[in-house]
Amino acid sequence: MTSLLIRALASAALVLPASAALAADPFSACLSQLRGPALKAGVAAATFDTHTAGLAPDMAVIDLLDAQPEFKTPIWDYMAGLVDDERVADGQAGMARWQAELERASLRYGVDPATIAAVWGVESNFGRTLGGRPLLTSLSTLSCFGRRQAYFRGEFFATLKIIQDEHIAPDRLVGSWAGAFGQTQFMPSTYLRLAVDFDGDGRRDLVDSVPDALASTANFLKRAGWNPALAWGYEVRLPAGLDTAGAGRKNKRPMSSWVKQGVTRADGQPLPGGDTPAGLLLPAGRGGPAFLVTRNFDALYSYNAAESYALAIAHLSDRLRGGGPFVQAWPTDDPGLSRAERRELQRLLIARGYDVGEPDGMVGARTRQALQAAQRELGLPADGRAGQKALKALRALTPPPKG
Repeated sequence: MTSLLIRALASAALVLPASAALAADPFSACLSQLRGPALKAGVAAATFDTHTAGLAPDMAVIDLLDAQPEFKTPIWDYMAGLVDDERVADGQAGMARWQAELERASLRYGVDPATIAAVWGVESNFGRTLGGRPLLTSLSTLSCFGRRQAYFRGEFFATLKIIQDEHIAPDRLVGSWAGAFGQTQFMPSTYLRLAVDFDGDGRRDLVDSVPDALASTANFLKRAGWNPALAWGYEVRLPAGLDTAGAGRKNKRPMSSWVKQGVTRADGQPLPGGDTPAGLLLPAGRGGPAFLVTRNFDALYSYNAAESYALAIAHLSDRLRGGGPFVQAWPTDDPGLSRAERRELQRLLIARGYDVGEPDGMVGARTRQALQAAQRELGLPADGRAGQKALKALRALTPPPKG
């Protein structure tokens, strides 16, 4: 059902009897059907009626449901944008500012400060990017249209319960298209289960309280099985001839077994021996970086079920501790761009007369369309991908922008 059709049906409904109007407006009909299940889930009738009155669907979220970057973006682009020198510097500054709270959360929940901060950095760029979509609008739309409606209905009801029981104003509940919100982007049902009041003000506030958000994330990872005695994993080198047919984070073997097969750490340090289970992760195949990952990697994965996402948090946590980039390069002749490089690319496009909006380092539809046009002008494949080749070609033609 397209948004155009919904608007047409809604307009037609204005001249129909009430019963016919309800049938002609699928969104209103859906909300009416959700009222009973919401009440059974603990939402008061007054809460449901008050906060669904006047809701209109946002059909843009349906398109986003099938365009998640964790699954669509090449791993080298995904990692380049999430783990760069800028984010490392910002993260280390944030860790210094909130050192006492991070140490207290680490002591209580057994998750190290760098890992907590890495989740914070990947999820909201340390509180700078919380998302701007009203949860009630996004989740009501996803409850009525598209895939996984049953799941999103549970999150919609959880949002109503947060408004009702936690006394958080709806206008503070804005976030991602899927309903995640706050400094560390909890889904509403996760908030109800695992959010904690860590600053002692009597409220669980993941939006405006950094201590609450950091401690809630630590609590999440603890409940997901985080073991403070384990590393998340290690970048490794594979010996020639190693059979990788059974690679995968779920196919774990004792660490000592990998050592016997000649697997070594990429940084030259020794791998721990013993029976610690570890799986071989090859996110870009045999030719790219390889990793042995433990149960702690699985805990990161549970935060957002994508291996690229978990790897971004794991790598950022290492960088926040002073570690360097991966030793093995990604198997591409066109590596991804950092956020600073993406902003530079956008400024270069603007200098050539293309409208990309504000150069914010976020490669959206306008940037991709402008880049496609510029690539055609330059005689490059017009794929709209913001990689090193496109940046170098634009640099060669356009004087570097100031600032």
